[in-house]
Amino acid sequence: MKVHFATFVFDEASRDLRSAGQRVSLSPQAFDLLGLLLRVRPRALSKAELRDRVWPDTVVGETSLPRVVGEIRRALGDRPDQASFVRTVQRFGYAFVGDAVEDVGGAGSEGARGSSSTGCALLWGERLVPLAAGENVVGRDPECAVAIPSGLVSRQHARIVVSGERAVLHDLGSKNGTLLRGVRVLGNVELADGDEIRIGPALLVFCAPAAGSTRTRG
Repeated sequence: MKVHFATFVFDEASRDLRSAGQRVSLSPQAFDLLGLLLRVRPRALSKAELRDRVWPDTVVGETSLPRVVGEIRRALGDRPDQASFVRTVQRFGYAFVGDAVEDVGGAGSEGARGSSSTGCALLWGERLVPLAAGENVVGRDPECAVAIPSGLVSRQHARIVVSGERAVLHDLGSKNGTLLRGVRVLGNVELADGDEIRIGPALLVFCAPAAGSTRTRG
């Protein structure tokens, strides 16, 4: 399971959590707990069920679970009184409440980038850039799926996550922002065919699978 939420990417297979490309440290228990909440989102899990699954065959104190939840919140920059990700369900347990998208490409999405069978693409001037299943990062870094060599563009500026026929755009905390249809992107925004995305000097037009084949190349 690989899940994208806000600036974070949670990769269960590699036991890795990153924010805007930077690794976020979590204890094994905190990583497992976050994974459980992401897997069943938005359903809440009881404290007893969480303890049984994070600490199987082990008796732990009442403070162990809140301590691990607190570690997750600190790592995500979350607040218990204004939860963006982990919500406390009073007298029951916890739930993940953030807007999240699962990467159906999983660990193989990098290899899929070369063939890109999704049909989604970005039209950049006269160039049509295919989008792979899973995460496609747009930024100044040459390693990005869409590399824009401009000082107005952050190294990892934004990402487009393609899951089935759905594509979601998210700004990665860039300095100059990402504009979609002339409006600054906040959170996850689903893309539709013909949507115009402005990143620095680049105007990118999103092409949905059904329409991508009709676009003309230069």
